Amino acid sequence: MGVKVAVVGAGSTYTPELVEGFVAHGDRLPVDELAMFDVDPGRLETVGAVSRRILSRLGWQGRLVVSTDRARALDGASFVIVQIRVGGQAARLLDETLPLEFGCIGQETTGAGGFAKGIRTVPVVLDIAEETARRGADGAWLIDFTNPVGIVTQALLDEGHRAIGLCNVAIGLQRMLAGLLGVEWEQVGLEHVGLNHLSWERAVRVDGVDVLSDLLAEHAGPVAEHVGLPADLVRLMGNVPSYYLRYYYLTDEVLEEQRSGAHASRAEEVMGIERELLEMYRDASVDRKPELLARRGGAFYSEAAVRLMASLHDGTGDVQVVDVRNGGAIRELAPDAVVEIPARVDADGAHPAPLEPLAPEIAGLMQEVKAYERLAVRAATMGSRSDAVRALMANPLVPSFGVATRLADALLEANRSYLPRFFPDGETNALAPRA
Repeated sequence: MGVKVAVVGAGSTYTPELVEGFVAHGDRLPVDELAMFDVDPGRLETVGAVSRRILSRLGWQGRLVVSTDRARALDGASFVIVQIRVGGQAARLLDETLPLEFGCIGQETTGAGGFAKGIRTVPVVLDIAEETARRGADGAWLIDFTNPVGIVTQALLDEGHRAIGLCNVAIGLQRMLAGLLGVEWEQVGLEHVGLNHLSWERAVRVDGVDVLSDLLAEHAGPVAEHVGLPADLVRLMGNVPSYYLRYYYLTDEVLEEQRSGAHASRAEEVMGIERELLEMYRDASVDRKPELLARRGGAFYSEAAVRLMASLHDGTGDVQVVDVRNGGAIRELAPDAVVEIPARVDADGAHPAPLEPLAPEIAGLMQEVKAYERLAVRAATMGSRSDAVRALMANPLVPSFGVATRLADALLEANRSYLPRFFPDGETNALAPRA
């Protein structure tokens, strides 16, 4: 029997990548209705049309529904994929630039910019989850690809929702490392430990055998280049850090580069890419995802998302890297902390296995960032300026109480129109999501 999948934020330029994945994995996840929802009718129409052409070319036999009616999209859905961006790329640009005025890293998921995105996003995703619980199929799953994934998933699970967070960092590293090792990606398993956008590969197994030491001895340079860190640092760590750790390990260098203005912000780059992609999507002859989409980010997102849903559907019990409750897998963190680690995925959910103790330099940073994430969730749900200041004080990329206080006020004011819980009497526009 087929299932219904709803995509919230379907006006995203990512969506053509996603719809191809449904067809590619149709043997494991038989989707008979795909509902695409977005609050932006123009983008939804454009992305919906190219998605329909792609599905037609691939011979998909299901029903595609494109709608600005969220209730219609969620009704009876077994899986709800949330890929939204509250405030669009304009808000992202603010996340990447406003913190620089206070001597802090500007990034959309990490540091002060990630905090701003989190407090805009958490209430909207919780609202979607509540409606999913009312309208979705019995036991419906919410799959969150919306950043900051760790904060959003922590909020969802704290509120008791049936949700799993998903990121493409691990699958991207798996494919890159397989290429360096000259093996098929299916042969490579990663011991991926950490939080979302704060993770390390502590083992790289080929056919079950850990080859991490040999990998770093022979390929430290290419690995380091891929993750944006010095090779000497990668060798010192003895693992493969994620790209996002450069903001913590190379803070001064990254901040100097960002403040120099030598390069356009990532938000500005993505704005340009999205304009080109949407123009391509409007061409009625386009019936496949353009190569340009690879530069948008989210590589392998489609495969990761559909594999996760397929395993939840058919209960195969394969191991995937997801954002879930720790449950004691990482003993240095509380059981209810959301972590990003390998888990066995079956029809009952994702089940992490116990992991070896963390090195002190990893454990300390994870504990600090998890404290920040919990405070960010509390600030977002309560609309509390005091909790906003506390969250920023706990963030390793904010240097002091004084900076945290001034930065909190600036971020709250700049995002006023998306923060009804902080400004209940002000004019807001909190329902403007788009990935």
